[in-house]
Amino acid sequence: MDFSKECQKYPDFLLRKIDHFYGNRVFKEWNGRYIFEGTIPCENSICLTSNDYLRLSTDSHVLNSQVKAINEILQPPLMSASFICGDAPQKRLERRLASFFESESSILCQSGYVANLGLMQTLVEDMDVPVYIDMMAHMSIWNGIRLGGGKAVPFIHNDTSHLVRKITEYGPGIIVVDSVYSTDGSVAPLCDLAEVARSKQCTLIVDESHSFGTHGPNGKGLVTELGINEVVLLRTASLAKAFASRAGLILCPKEFGDFFSVTSKPQIFSSALMPFDIAGLDSVLDLVDSEIGGQKRVKLSQLYTQLKNLLLEAGIDVSESNSQIMALKVNSENKMFLLKETLEKDGIFGAPFFAPATPRKKPVLRFSLHSELAYDDLERIVARCIKAFTVLQINFMS
Repeated sequence: MDFSKECQKYPDFLLRKIDHFYGNRVFKEWNGRYIFEGTIPCENSICLTSNDYLRLSTDSHVLNSQVKAINEILQPPLMSASFICGDAPQKRLERRLASFFESESSILCQSGYVANLGLMQTLVEDMDVPVYIDMMAHMSIWNGIRLGGGKAVPFIHNDTSHLVRKITEYGPGIIVVDSVYSTDGSVAPLCDLAEVARSKQCTLIVDESHSFGTHGPNGKGLVTELGINEVVLLRTASLAKAFASRAGLILCPKEFGDFFSVTSKPQIFSSALMPFDIAGLDSVLDLVDSEIGGQKRVKLSQLYTQLKNLLLEAGIDVSESNSQIMALKVNSENKMFLLKETLEKDGIFGAPFFAPATPRKKPVLRFSLHSELAYDDLERIVARCIKAFTVLQINFMS
């Protein structure tokens, strides 16, 4: 595709990049269509694209608290969170979150991406320390290492023996993993990783974005469930998943916050959360820590266990998943596009994941389950997946 006549407003270097994107990605791999466009869900559609796993974002308790906060705003904190101190609402919520997650302290950030980006930058900047990172860890962690000029040493996904070999080669450092991986729903072997960290004198960091709210006692996550809080120095999370809020979180030792506030570039140079963000998150925490939250977690666990078993029985490989996230695997972006399109016509909506979110030849269509699904929905999902794989002649175990 030639944009040279239509896009003279672009400099040559950018024009070449855009032309390459449309020529090689859109037209060759996506057959001339944009991959995020498609059928619009209707009332009877089953939408598995949201990370609102407990369906708390529209709860009246949460919405009413946000509206109240908006109506009462006098002076919004349009400044960096580094300036917020004392008994401000954000600081009160940080203390409450730290207590709930059984941590000495916590830091709220603008997003989970900013939390990981800023944390890794502060840890590795001006330090010659290897960072052992699971190959499937979130992109924000990789980019934080790069921002700080650190040395990323990747290890095979969930392979602790490979990790040990890398540590033997490069020496003690930082180990960073996700507890639940966002691409395929696999769960990290956290107890084994904690033992490696102990025996090899490494610092262990865990991103619990997809396990906070859904796993552990009262939704406190897998680190707490497994009793390894003392080994995991730092935990991070996006609170835009089960916590249904616009924020990121770092759980840390009490002395770490002041250091972070004056060294994390993303935290310093971004504006703080708004009062309605804080109010909404405070209300979500009420629900996560309540009987309602417990009931939703139980149902969610039952739903994803049943759907996994049904898909496996149908010959569709979702064996990696041990959580509310499942991925339908194909070996090309074109096949993933066709799978997405075919399922959408049958009212099943998943999220397309492809490079840079996955390796280029390993795109997936991701299903994110939520607690308000009906059990009958699961059989409909499986039947439509079997039909789509058959029509498209996709290897079920691809």
